[in-house]
Amino acid sequence: MFIKKKNIIAGRNPVIEALQQGSGVDKILLFKNASGDNVAQIKELAKQCNVPIQYVPIEKLNQLTNVQHQGVIAFRASVQYLDLQQVIDFVTEQGEAPLFFILDGVTDVRNIGAIARSAVCCGVHALIIPDKGVAALGEDAMKSSAGALEQLHICRVNSLMKAVDTLHLNGIKVFSSEMTASTMLHELNLTEPCAVVMGSEDKGVFGGLQKQSDAVFKIPMAGTFESLNVSVAAGMIMYEAMKQRLFA
Repeated sequence: MFIKKKNIIAGRNPVIEALQQGSGVDKILLFKNASGDNVAQIKELAKQCNVPIQYVPIEKLNQLTNVQHQGVIAFRASVQYLDLQQVIDFVTEQGEAPLFFILDGVTDVRNIGAIARSAVCCGVHALIIPDKGVAALGEDAMKSSAGALEQLHICRVNSLMKAVDTLHLNGIKVFSSEMTASTMLHELNLTEPCAVVMGSEDKGVFGGLQKQSDAVFKIPMAGTFESLNVSVAAGMIMYEAMKQRLFA
């Protein structure tokens, strides 16, 4: 079965043109033995645009399309990725305290869709995602979010740790969700400019990000269950932030 042509860009020159024109590209699949000047150009443009490249055998590309792909296929993004600093500037210029959520290793597209829906409902300004290790924000994510992803600022970065540095330089505190923390969610001041890091359900937040965070917290629970689904946990945190901001 082939992916619909509207979802992919096949061929070296078409991929180069898409990257040069800023057409939303989610990721690139490149034949692992591909060579040539235009291949080097694709790699450089992808680096400039923070578009991840996955190196694959030729059989993988042949399975995806019957179009002459010349060893490279790009997947169109269903959302527009924005520069983090520009989004920070935009939010602060509106006179609002930034409220961002950072997704670290959230690989289930349904979770991202659910997080996006809660984010729109609770007044979150932006989602920050890494260029690798997160579910692709394609058509499935868009459907799962019921269009919420189109209403959010989405910032894709090549390093979440560098993104935290940028947030700190702009006076934005960073809080990491961790089920073993001693600080409770309601003890945080979420009315101030802040970003919340959500990790995967199996690995949690990366240790380096936790160390960079201004505080590590947990959601208080009456029961003794191991953990909450990441989209459910994110929704609870977003609601607490909205409540604090509405009644501050």
